Amino acid sequence: MGEHIRSRTLDEARDLNYPPVPERLVVGVYDNHTHLEISDGVNPLDYREHLDRASAAGVRGVVQVGNDLETSRWSAEIAAKEPRVLAAVALHPNEAPRYEAEGTLDAALAEIDELASRPRVRAIGETGLDYFRTEGSGRAAQHHSFEAHIDIAKKHNLAMQIHDRDAHDDVVETLLRVGAPAKTVFHCFSGDVELAKVCADNGWYLSFAGTVTFKNAQNLRDALEIIPRHLVLVETDAPYLTPVPFRGRPNSPYLLPITLRAMAAHLGTDVSMLAALISSNTEEVYGLWDSEPITEAIDIYYGKS
Repeated sequence: MGEHIRSRTLDEARDLNYPPVPERLVVGVYDNHTHLEISDGVNPLDYREHLDRASAAGVRGVVQVGNDLETSRWSAEIAAKEPRVLAAVALHPNEAPRYEAEGTLDAALAEIDELASRPRVRAIGETGLDYFRTEGSGRAAQHHSFEAHIDIAKKHNLAMQIHDRDAHDDVVETLLRVGAPAKTVFHCFSGDVELAKVCADNGWYLSFAGTVTFKNAQNLRDALEIIPRHLVLVETDAPYLTPVPFRGRPNSPYLLPITLRAMAAHLGTDVSMLAALISSNTEEVYGLWDSEPITEAIDIYYGKS
């Protein structure tokens, strides 16, 4: 399978150059949601280049996320051979109507079930509901797919990454009615304080992307303020949602420190302390990437060793 499975549609108005590598973090952190298979920019990076730059910036590892069968297979394959990568596999909610129209949705879900048992596949995702791009009859396929993914996550005792766009109430209703997996993550959290409170009450994690740095995203910063710190994660959703001041340019896991530092500044906390806490949270959700748990870094930070 090729190094770049898909290409992001290029907009001539965008600056298509990758931003510089930011200052390295003192305490490393994980990108809990990225799409290394999607190429972008004038000089697209392959997954090794993304990971090498991420390592240089203090990003310890990534969760590579599938959106359909092709990208889920690729994610599982890369995770099996690359120690800096864990995989998540799923059919994106906007893909479910396509598979349904082809008469292959249940067969595709069965393959996701099989992929979930592969080495270093640690999450089912991204799955959920998206009412922004899918309307009418397509939503029934989304609901069927979402509930099937919940069952797969629970069957394999895996975390689940939620894609929730313009569907907050129905996502929450489904999770409460069907029963959420023990480790449920709202990827690229897009809600407000009220949704954050619901997530906190149920022990669901909020993952913040570069959108938390956007000027018009006060709702996300408000949610960040009130969510218990042990439920906070961070991601890039690369190649999308590049943080300020590089918004619109190609994104990559190596830019995660920019978002992390913005979150720490908003919370009025130390960057290294927040990095250690989020890394511990990430390992709690997905397990270890390697044999050196981040708890050692936390002990060092607090002078325990």
